[in-house]
Amino acid sequence: MELGPPGGSGPAEPGPRLRGLRGADAAASASSLSRFGAEAGCRASAVAAVLPAGGSGERMGVPTPKQFCPILERPLISYTLQALERVSWIKDIIVAVTRENMETMKGIIQRYQHKRISLVEAGVTRHRSIFNGLKALAEDQPNCRLSKPEVVIIHDAVRPFVEEDVLLKVVTAAQEHGASGAIRPLVSTVISPSADSCLDHSLERARYRASEMPQAFLFDVIYDAYQQCSDYDLEFGTECLHLALKYSHIKAKLVEGSPDLWKVTYKRDLYAAESIIKERISQKVCVVMDTKEDEEHVGHCLEEMLKTELNHVKVTSGQDLQQIILEQCYNFVCVNVMTSDFEETQRLLNMVEESNLSILYPVVVISVHFLDYESVPLGQKMEKVMQIREFAKEAKKRNILLSGLLIYFPQEIQRDLLH
Repeated sequence: MELGPPGGSGPAEPGPRLRGLRGADAAASASSLSRFGAEAGCRASAVAAVLPAGGSGERMGVPTPKQFCPILERPLISYTLQALERVSWIKDIIVAVTRENMETMKGIIQRYQHKRISLVEAGVTRHRSIFNGLKALAEDQPNCRLSKPEVVIIHDAVRPFVEEDVLLKVVTAAQEHGASGAIRPLVSTVISPSADSCLDHSLERARYRASEMPQAFLFDVIYDAYQQCSDYDLEFGTECLHLALKYSHIKAKLVEGSPDLWKVTYKRDLYAAESIIKERISQKVCVVMDTKEDEEHVGHCLEEMLKTELNHVKVTSGQDLQQIILEQCYNFVCVNVMTSDFEETQRLLNMVEESNLSILYPVVVISVHFLDYESVPLGQKMEKVMQIREFAKEAKKRNILLSGLLIYFPQEIQRDLLH
């Protein structure tokens, strides 16, 4: 078994912020998970997750396995790992990858600072990969370096949008019933064709559901099922809930899943996933200004205009930049008022770089400069503002997209706007 970077005591999410539950939500989560060892004093590895990631991506029709296809220049599987790492009570994440992709996966773990990840070699089929992942958690295996969990989550490496509430639901149901899985309503009617490609019969769509991921099991239930599993099931089967029913005689509790549980299968799905990610990281804009809130400056008018025009986006003032960065804002408007150069922009860029915020997603920074054309010649200021190109080249290497905006106006306009 190959291990990723040691992460037993690492943060719940890679990068700058621990995105766990807080306040009342944290208390409710701890209460719900007390039976799984989430509370202090219980064993550390009550819940683990297994991700089969050995697929070749034949249906996508690209040479790169889909789990490694880039979205915003970052591999798809990294987004899925991040979604699981956000859940602090998942103590170990086992990823099953093929031998030829083992080094690629190690590089992803290192580059994006993923924690609590262990790697195992994938099998030739999905079920064999899952079985290898379960073996890494089983205490009866030689050289086992992980603790056997009470509950194990099985998820797909190419379903990056799973949320903690769904994971909590299936884990809770698995503890009570032995097995659990997320389901969704069928979108299309399922039909059965005859041997001559004519309609034989169709199923009543309202009576059936689509089986999705994640699924969760008492570890002993699913591990025993895989140990008894026939070669035929290991070779051609795809449904873990069926194995629990067939070999462990456990009827899984079915939990209604969210629309975000869809699987990236075809090339067009990569574009859909990119669109969703862009939308999520564009929901907040922070305006950073080197003046106090009670000081009069036209820059405050810019902030108010953004709040009015971007009514679907949360626009905040960056008085406490450290806190704004911890809350994972990826879009900044930096207004340079008191300085003629880029001191405020440079300060922001340094803080973003030190926080590792841009490791996971691109950070957008717009450096705004208000200039009074009556006091400063345009050519002189344009020469300085053009220096931002050099800043932008260096910033892009750190996944920071920097642009400059020069607002050139007479002093009277500022007085008219403020009074």
